[in-house]
Amino acid sequence: MLVYEGTKNDFCNSVLNDTISDEIYSNYHRKIGGVSKKEISSWSDSMQYMYKVVQSEEIPNNCGIAIEFRIPATSKRVDFIISGKGEKKDNLVVIIELKRWDEVYKVDGKDAIVKTPLGRGIHETTHPSYQVWSYHNLIKDFNENVQKENIGIYPCAFLHNLDRSKNPEIEDPIYSYYLEKAPIYTKGEVLKLRRFISKFIKYGDNKYTLYQIDQGRLKPSKTLQDSLVNLLEGNDEFTLIDDQKIVYEEAVSMALKSFKDNKKRVLIVEGGPGTGKSVLAVNLLVKLTNKNMVVHYISKNSAPRNVYSSKLKGTTTKSHIDNLFKSSGIFHDCDKNVFDVLVVDEAHRLNEKSGFFKNFGENQIKEIINSSKFSIFFIDESQKIDIFDIGRKSEIKKYASLFNAGIKIVELNSQFRCNGSDGYLAWLDNLLGIRETANFDGFEGEYNFRIIDDPNKLKEMILEKNKENNKARLLAGYCWDWNKEGKDKSNIHDISLPQFKFSMSWNLGNTSTWAIDKESVNEIGCIHTCQGLEFDYVGVIIGLDLRFRSGNLITDYNKRAKTDQSLKGIKKMAKNNPERAKKIAEEIIKNTYRTLMTRGQKGCYVYCCDKELQEYIKSCIKK
Repeated sequence: MLVYEGTKNDFCNSVLNDTISDEIYSNYHRKIGGVSKKEISSWSDSMQYMYKVVQSEEIPNNCGIAIEFRIPATSKRVDFIISGKGEKKDNLVVIIELKRWDEVYKVDGKDAIVKTPLGRGIHETTHPSYQVWSYHNLIKDFNENVQKENIGIYPCAFLHNLDRSKNPEIEDPIYSYYLEKAPIYTKGEVLKLRRFISKFIKYGDNKYTLYQIDQGRLKPSKTLQDSLVNLLEGNDEFTLIDDQKIVYEEAVSMALKSFKDNKKRVLIVEGGPGTGKSVLAVNLLVKLTNKNMVVHYISKNSAPRNVYSSKLKGTTTKSHIDNLFKSSGIFHDCDKNVFDVLVVDEAHRLNEKSGFFKNFGENQIKEIINSSKFSIFFIDESQKIDIFDIGRKSEIKKYASLFNAGIKIVELNSQFRCNGSDGYLAWLDNLLGIRETANFDGFEGEYNFRIIDDPNKLKEMILEKNKENNKARLLAGYCWDWNKEGKDKSNIHDISLPQFKFSMSWNLGNTSTWAIDKESVNEIGCIHTCQGLEFDYVGVIIGLDLRFRSGNLITDYNKRAKTDQSLKGIKKMAKNNPERAKKIAEEIIKNTYRTLMTRGQKGCYVYCCDKELQEYIKSCIKK
């Protein structure tokens, strides 16, 4: 969608007559909706700079100018596009990311991330070169007209208020890969940016290429399809086994039917820990994309998105693969059937409202089904770990029926986590009081479960196991505050057990792929860091939110960290409805430890802060 479009002459006249902001605002309000005064101000400021850039004979008067191009099926918007023809009369565009930043700082340990003042305070955001290059990839990978006509796209960024000499970290060597893909231009570099544009655009096109891009149908490119297949081939971690294959073929069959007849279908896949839900989800992403469908992998939690994206690429360097992995909160303003397939992993984590302040949209389940012809929900209702989680089978069925979608429910049974031990999972559910099972006094099988009396010993065991293949991690219940002051200071420890002289930090937040980073074994992960992921061995510290008294398990949400958002609002609920609050908090706390204690495929070692709980668990293990 083009918010504003015109020729270079149209644009220059609008800026000269001080009407450009009004024109952008009017079109934006009509095509998209409300917009803030702050954004209007940014348009006015940035357009003055772009006027200086294009007001030259070097750039043809009849080339096309577009402002605020919304990339279809995304919330992403390209700030400024110039279209024209190259030396060989080939159609092309230059896309420009505009920033009014006046200071910027590098962020070590995170790919393509910088810090800059945004709103109140300094916050992390993507490097402008990466941002505009990712837009380039989105358009290239999913716009059929761009693919058919081989339209050239040349990205760059213009930080017109930034003094390069005072902010050298914007071009630090850690960003060199992206700076080569999309160069940046800063304060005083109008002529350099003009030369970049005129290097490509030699002739005007009277907006022809803008219209081709704007009207392009969504379709995955052959390049994207081939690269995905090549990345998956030979990667044993994504091999399908047993009933995974059966569910996979059913999903492919349903997707193809919806692709052909445009009728909505919904597949619900139930499966406990280790049944291979995520592996299956990634395989479907690759297979269905290769069938010319527009497919995205969806999860609320960013950890599985980042980790599986990196594993699929075989590297932590970002690429167009990242554009296939999306948050569950971006579909509230999508049109019907924009996507062919949405593959929803960890569907039990879906919320009603989206956004940081839970102020966007109506219901994520409803929005996902509305946005896609075929949607697949992978779900384990015993992994609800947040007061806002609404992902239940009954809710999915309700909204599928609302859209008259065909519904099918299948189940994954084979256990790949926990050494194939259904017995361990049954024992754990009985231990935590989630459900009564016959495995109340232990379990058969080779799963390595141990209670450890000293957290230092627990740490030593995990460090030793991690030497084998970097697949062992320490995890803990969220009972210690996340010390934000310490996130840039690794010597400040959040989790402290003074009686053992034990102290460690939560994962420092300096990486999006904690689960596979080699150094992260020296940090402790929380539920939000590890849910949806797996290791060979985990060491779990159970905090005082779970205790044992007088023959009963006791949950206590007051022992959860103040920085934990998963029980936000529970105290207010307790004043009005204490029984309901207690029930919800108990479910979340027990599910949290169930999830933490099922992250290890081969073994789980546990230290309990409550000694009575420690002894109780020991008594539940067969001698």
